[in-house]
Amino acid sequence: MCYKAVLFDLDGTLLDTLEDLATAANRVLAVRSLPEHPVAAYRYFVGDGVTTLAERILPEALRSPAMIAETVEAFQREYAANWHDRTAPYPGIATMLDHLTTIGMRLCILSNKPDGFTRLCVEHLLAAWRFDPLLGQRPDVPKKPDPAAALEIAASLGLAPAEVLYVGDTAVDMRTAHAAGMNAVGVLWGFREADELLAAGAWRLISEPMELPPLLAHSSLHTPG
Repeated sequence: MCYKAVLFDLDGTLLDTLEDLATAANRVLAVRSLPEHPVAAYRYFVGDGVTTLAERILPEALRSPAMIAETVEAFQREYAANWHDRTAPYPGIATMLDHLTTIGMRLCILSNKPDGFTRLCVEHLLAAWRFDPLLGQRPDVPKKPDPAAALEIAASLGLAPAEVLYVGDTAVDMRTAHAAGMNAVGVLWGFREADELLAAGAWRLISEPMELPPLLAHSSLHTPG
């Protein structure tokens, strides 16, 4: 094997969390008599952290720091109550993770979802597989696409960044990989489209989870982009 670890994004990559995220956010808006958004719109609202999500769902005139902070707090309460109603691994994820485990691939997760929620989702829905490190957004670490956390993961594994294959579903993931010196694989079952992933520098696109394992045999010295 040329790659020694796979670093996954979580939402839109391993887990389909969209409906539960949208439900929690729309409940926050409804209580304040603000316009709600269709579930599909949340494909473009999520992925950059909870503060950015709060800013995006609010009407532009209400995007003050205080209102955003209040919305973040309310969203976290709502999401804590309903995060597991519809969320589940995408079809084929379990088979793919089983295969990667069987061949001895090290598995990691890096998400812009708050660290507590990231761990909660993984512990309940992906407990059959070992992800180490498992990191969500932490207050003291810049969020993706800053490469700090991705580089932290590579270092903790004792690997060069080029030995880690990054798998995600948004431009943020592709840019994180590039900034960290990792090749990026964009998944087409997630929240964003192929054009976005390619424009952000995806090395490969895959439509099914089991299309990932064959890519692990490619040279890890390939230059991203």
